[in-house]
Amino acid sequence: MNNIATQRIKREFKEVIKSEELAKCSIKVDLIGDSYTELKGEIAGPPDTPYEGGTFFLEIKVPETYPFNPPKVRFMTKIWHPNISSVTGAICLDILKDQWAAAMTLRTVLLSLQALMAAAEPDDPQDAVVAKQYKEYPEIFAKTASHWTNVYAGGPNINTDFDTKIQRLIDMGIERDQARGALSTYNWDLERATEQLFS
Repeated sequence: MNNIATQRIKREFKEVIKSEELAKCSIKVDLIGDSYTELKGEIAGPPDTPYEGGTFFLEIKVPETYPFNPPKVRFMTKIWHPNISSVTGAICLDILKDQWAAAMTLRTVLLSLQALMAAAEPDDPQDAVVAKQYKEYPEIFAKTASHWTNVYAGGPNINTDFDTKIQRLIDMGIERDQARGALSTYNWDLERATEQLFS
């Protein structure tokens, strides 16, 4: 990694670790190995959202051309959100693409991601299925996002109704994550999810 990128990311890394603001928001960052090219981020689900109580991990890859190009960030923890792929964890956020500026920092990125979790942009989705549910069935969206937070991010809200439906599909030989994905996609309509899985 070139010197500019290394010096800059080291400084920003320290800034995140020492920041009281980020500590209050439960945002952390760690090194993976001893180079500064790969980091692991940690974000707490924002209060008063379906993600509250969950801990979400991020993969952060810092390019050679940093800070002139944005870091590559994706969610390692599965999440149900219009702007984050429920399959790959890819994120749709303007500052990680064409709105990046060299003045932005790791701190900006982490705070922006936490803000995105609290205020989705369904008209610019990464996951069209989630965005459709978010707009058309907000109540089902909130329950689904909360359920995913419980299962994948250690959130507090257990949904026994959802668990029962997942178990029904597991009993038919479907793998657990696949069953959850299908039910989430079809608004927890067991019949439609079953049809889709077996068609």
